[in-house]
Amino acid sequence: MKSILLYCSLFFLWNSSAQIVHTKKTFMLGSPFEMTVVATDTVQGNQYINQAIDEVKRIENLISDWIPTTQISKVNQSAGIAPVKVDKEVFELIERAIKISKLTNGAFDISYASMDKIWKFDGSMKEMPTEEAIKNSVAKVGYQNIILNEKESTIFLKNKGMKLGLGGIGQGYIADKVKALLIENNCKSGIVNVSGDIFAWGKQPDGKPWTVAIVNPMNKNKVFATFPLEDSAVETSGNYEKFVTFNGKRYSHIIDPRTGYPATGIVSVSVFAKTTELADALATGIFVLGIEVGLDLVNQINGIECIIVDDKGVVHTSKNIDMKKFDKQ
Repeated sequence: MKSILLYCSLFFLWNSSAQIVHTKKTFMLGSPFEMTVVATDTVQGNQYINQAIDEVKRIENLISDWIPTTQISKVNQSAGIAPVKVDKEVFELIERAIKISKLTNGAFDISYASMDKIWKFDGSMKEMPTEEAIKNSVAKVGYQNIILNEKESTIFLKNKGMKLGLGGIGQGYIADKVKALLIENNCKSGIVNVSGDIFAWGKQPDGKPWTVAIVNPMNKNKVFATFPLEDSAVETSGNYEKFVTFNGKRYSHIIDPRTGYPATGIVSVSVFAKTTELADALATGIFVLGIEVGLDLVNQINGIECIIVDDKGVVHTSKNIDMKKFDKQ
């Protein structure tokens, strides 16, 4: 669940250069998709947005694991059988995902799709799964068993039953690709929002930066901080709506792929980065790693910042974020 609001003009704004802010909301990738561009008129604005939508569809038909004809689905179908040749961009995305798995010690792992779905977050689960069931649920998970052959541009899942799912990085990747395409087509300013994976570039027609608001996860109608977003990305992962409670302990819908147990102690993680892909993947990894380990990791990576809200409502930040400067409470 993504807890980010966009603070920008959702109507036409004119300035001396006769620029407008043009926005379209739609539904793609099974999630809300919102595109905002600065253009000379509505015709150009619609052209940019249509280009963005076409790019989303193009990538969806490469990397979605729920469409049986995509390259990622073919990799999954051939698990334990044979390597599958993929396009360079798919190969490189998987390669980067594995690097983030190594960086997070497996807290982020695109082979999480191999997990048995034993946890239910729809209110139907009345007791915890057994320890044995939890252990067995992640038996096929393990990024170490994703075999890449750069020369042949192939991906091979070593064990039968393994599956790749790019839900934790794919939307961020798509946001970055949409941004790059529009810049290439001379769109000098805009915001792409793929279900809360947000990248903003350029400025609004009045010269002000785009601004995002981080919603208080304990009260989703309340904003606790707003941040300017200038040629950078933000992504929030949260469990404030999808969770279960057993013996007074809150279990998130975000599962640790190493253990099969849901993450605990955190209700939201917001990551700021120079690419949406990295923000997307790190937000999931930090959620699993926990407050102390997660912040320690972020503080070692240049250009990455993080805000964590724990299950008691306490806000924790990485070393270069001054909440007093942005606090809205």
